[in-house]
Amino acid sequence: MSKVLVTGGAGFIGSHIVDRLISDGHEVVLIDNLATGKRENLNPRAEFHEADISNYDSIKDLFNGVDAVFHTGALARLTPSVKNPLPAHASNVTGTLNVLWAAHNSGVKKLIFSSTSSLYGDRDPSDYPLKETLSVHFKSPYSAQKLMGEQYCKLFSQIYDLPTVILRYFNVYGPRQITEGSYATVVGIFLKQREKGEPMTIVSDAGERRRDYTHVSDIAEGNILAWKKEVPPAEIINLGRGKNYSVNEVAALIGGPTTKVDARPWDAAITLADNSKAKNMLGWEPKVSFEDGIAELKKLHGIV
Repeated sequence: MSKVLVTGGAGFIGSHIVDRLISDGHEVVLIDNLATGKRENLNPRAEFHEADISNYDSIKDLFNGVDAVFHTGALARLTPSVKNPLPAHASNVTGTLNVLWAAHNSGVKKLIFSSTSSLYGDRDPSDYPLKETLSVHFKSPYSAQKLMGEQYCKLFSQIYDLPTVILRYFNVYGPRQITEGSYATVVGIFLKQREKGEPMTIVSDAGERRRDYTHVSDIAEGNILAWKKEVPPAEIINLGRGKNYSVNEVAALIGGPTTKVDARPWDAAITLADNSKAKNMLGWEPKVSFEDGIAELKKLHGIV
């Protein structure tokens, strides 16, 4: 078994990766500053350090003896980065550079980087489903910051011989997702609103915007496979289900009244993954259908 480190290990995606690693018998160190992570997400069998990845001196020694790093730590939403890009830049760019540098200096054997499908932005209809070979095209500071993180991963693979894998996630949802505040996603927001007996708020021009919703357990599996499989350095791999749903269809699956709110011009109209590379290189197959995932979440939130 290996000693592994997860940044953002108290967060939505990171905590599921921690749980999977623990269940597989690995020794896990996790770092989280609890900005968006939660103490209730912490696995008691993991070694937890409350620290900020944007402060190199506070994290560098935690990488000693670590075999692999899963770098999920980030301020990971478009809207907050538009309203104020500075905190997101410190976490997503400086933090990523610090994690890579600490991993290199500690002799880490592999780093898995959590990136985003928001880098693809709005595309011509002929571009769907979205392949990793497409050029980037985005409209938010968050996306720019994640692109810088990808570029740093490539550089560290090239000049420091640190193997990295870049995973671009498509609209992750599932248990422990944030349901309130500026870091919540549409599924989480809708569930919390229904839990409170409120109408689900649909952005005025977004009812037919389509998203490729990918269950967090499938994302965790993709991370494990990216660690275990031999892939070229700094390979970019989509993790998306390969099927999308409109916001109106999401609301209908959850069930209940809806209302309109103001538009957000930095959101892409469509996401839809070409996941053939993940299937071919990693042997990854998304297992949880969106219908089953929503049914599970409705039970968790007490929604009839």
